[in-house]
Amino acid sequence: MNPSPVQAQSPLRVVIAGGGPVGLTAANLLAALGVDVVLVERNPSTSDEAKAISMDAESLRVLHRLGFGARLDAVMAPGTGVRFHGRGGRRLFQARGASPYPYGYAVKSQFSQPELERLLFGHLERRDGVQIRMSTEVVAFTQDALGVDVTVRGVGGIEETLRTDYLLGCDGGRSTVRKLAGISMSGNSFDDVWLVVDTVGDHHDARCSLHFGDPDRPYVIVPGGDGRCRYEFLLRPGEGAAREQPPFELVERLLAPHRRITPEQVERSVNYRFSGLVADRWRDWRVLLLGDAAHMMPPFAGQGLNSGIRDAANVCWKLGLIARGYAADSVLNSYELERKPHAEVTVKVSVLQGRIVMTTSKRAARVRDALVAAALRIPWAREYLVQGRYLPKPRYDTGIVVPSESPGGALVGTQLDQPWVLRPDGTARRLDRVLGEDFSLLGVDVAERDWGNAVSALTPLPVRCVDIVLGDRRPRSGGSRVAVGDADGGLEALLGAASGQFVLLRPDRYVAAVFGADQAGSIGSVLHRLLGSGSRSDQLSVKGQQ
Repeated sequence: MNPSPVQAQSPLRVVIAGGGPVGLTAANLLAALGVDVVLVERNPSTSDEAKAISMDAESLRVLHRLGFGARLDAVMAPGTGVRFHGRGGRRLFQARGASPYPYGYAVKSQFSQPELERLLFGHLERRDGVQIRMSTEVVAFTQDALGVDVTVRGVGGIEETLRTDYLLGCDGGRSTVRKLAGISMSGNSFDDVWLVVDTVGDHHDARCSLHFGDPDRPYVIVPGGDGRCRYEFLLRPGEGAAREQPPFELVERLLAPHRRITPEQVERSVNYRFSGLVADRWRDWRVLLLGDAAHMMPPFAGQGLNSGIRDAANVCWKLGLIARGYAADSVLNSYELERKPHAEVTVKVSVLQGRIVMTTSKRAARVRDALVAAALRIPWAREYLVQGRYLPKPRYDTGIVVPSESPGGALVGTQLDQPWVLRPDGTARRLDRVLGEDFSLLGVDVAERDWGNAVSALTPLPVRCVDIVLGDRRPRSGGSRVAVGDADGGLEALLGAASGQFVLLRPDRYVAAVFGADQAGSIGSVLHRLLGSGSRSDQLSVKGQQ
């Protein structure tokens, strides 16, 4: 099912302010969807500072869909989660995630941000319909019902105005776009000062992050690839102020129990305070905030960059539908509805994790260690800790989803895992390899006669139809549908409850609906209403509407 767009339209144009990992990811996603992109970055080149260092499986799934292949694998050091230590360095437990490779990738991978940015930047340079403006910053914008006039200042202070359909603010915690839109943030900034130092030539070969909850001096060690390692230490009063360059003597003293260090082996060292803040609004008419511009959180849960990549994945498929005439501008109202609740709870969990693990209270540390030891003796509590269930998984209860009481309806609003599937030629692939880049309609052991109603109800949306064959049966090729079987029992475990039903996947792999053939008409009607009229020329309703 590959219908033509609802109507021929001029290319959608999007200006992205900020060329960090989130902005570069959004730019690549949009370019892959045929959207014209102008990337504006105030710095003359990609970053040479290793700010973000941890990527989870969901983010890797997003990036791998861009076609990096082995090039992305080469800059990632696949990890095994987080190991927590208590008083005196005693090991408490290791959070490895629910399975070794959720969504098909390592639960947590370490990387060098400069290497990742160069990879994303180089990939973007080869895309058609992309302009990259380095040494250029957004200084003003005005909006009307049909677009945004973005004023940018380039080399030599020369200003020009770019006309665009949308402006994405991916310009960090001090976002100019957010300030120009008059959007405030809610939450707290904290007084504690931490020293972070990125080193090379390190001997650590652990594949997990190491969190040490020593109340005398809490600290974190994150080994990476190629001898890189990050250390973070809570500073005591008088040892340094936020944004201050720490003296090498302090770095040397704090690292002494772990390694010998020379100035040449320090890639970056800085003192910082962390914040737990979320923007009050994520959309101002044709302007949307992503990444740190929309939310800032402590590093202890490793979710800062990952939350930004989730933002990009959420926004970009919707802009792609708008660009091709399959959705109206109103579909973007779902961005904040879907992403903000998860960002808020992730910020709270990150703050709470920092307070518990990195406490400086000896009494609190003793209680923490005792409670963890007791919990590990209770099967369900041990599973909660070891599988990292304290980190909230995104689930969309509102937005572009249709809740269902059908068998398998619990999948709605969740991101579908991607087990190994068997193709008719006998080869095995991960599920994403057989899905399209648009919507995917999975018929889970459904009858041939049921396909017509389901496909008709979704027309004219771009949908790839996939026959899912459960059990020990062989998939059979033929017709316009893709057919896959269960390679190792993973499909049965994932979709067994939806047998006889259709599972509709959004382009970002979240389940939009689960329904039977007799429900197809009503599901299609609701989905079309959620996506809007399907005409990009529709007038926007109210400025700032959420």
